[in-house]
Amino acid sequence: MKALVAIKRVVDYNIQVRVKADGSDVDIDGVKMGVNPFDENALEAAIRLKEQGLVSEIVAVTIGATSHQDSLRHALAMGADRVTLVETAEHLTPLSVAKTLKAVVEREQPTLVLLGKQAIDDDAGQTGQMLAALLQWPQATFASDITLSGQQATVVREIDGGTQTLTVSLPAVITADLRLNEPRYVKLPNLMMARKKPIETLPLDSLNVSLSQTVNTLKVAAPPERKPGIMVKDVAELLSKLKTHEGLLP
Repeated sequence: MKALVAIKRVVDYNIQVRVKADGSDVDIDGVKMGVNPFDENALEAAIRLKEQGLVSEIVAVTIGATSHQDSLRHALAMGADRVTLVETAEHLTPLSVAKTLKAVVEREQPTLVLLGKQAIDDDAGQTGQMLAALLQWPQATFASDITLSGQQATVVREIDGGTQTLTVSLPAVITADLRLNEPRYVKLPNLMMARKKPIETLPLDSLNVSLSQTVNTLKVAAPPERKPGIMVKDVAELLSKLKTHEGLLP
């Protein structure tokens, strides 16, 4: 069984980004980048399934410029067998990403597609669902546990009221939640060996994917600063503040 894992290169989650002066986007020049944390969970899940003898090959794929190779090196160091970079300088919307991944899936013919439930840069949480719809495959989103048995996957998924367990037939698309696992620490020797491994590069144009943009960014702005809190001595003063200053009570 082949597993394909889609990963995205994003700003490191410890970094607070700044908005460009013209409001066109966020400024990521010189900012530390890394693999989207949810995608790391998806890759770790694929590696554990391989260690159980349920997956024979793991292929990691990312979409972006040449600089995105560092994310693929990280995937190789974690345990991916092969990696592919779909090279483009364009900023793709979730639908365009799903269409591109569909072309890669048709090329690789995996039985299982894993990716994070969302990316921490745009928090859209749409790509996995769109990919499953385009492929007409079953999907299981927000997975916190995955069990493979024959041609079926049993997935425990996070929902608002707790958890839900469902079974989907393979091939299928599964998106990973943070509770799925704890990604392994990548050791320096593995990173050094990953630098010597090949990275397959596919120009986006070679996939013959129609990428008409359906979403336009009008403006990017930082959230308003929160007002500082105040201390009150008792409930009476709290109610008075809410009535006279905040207008929260009639």
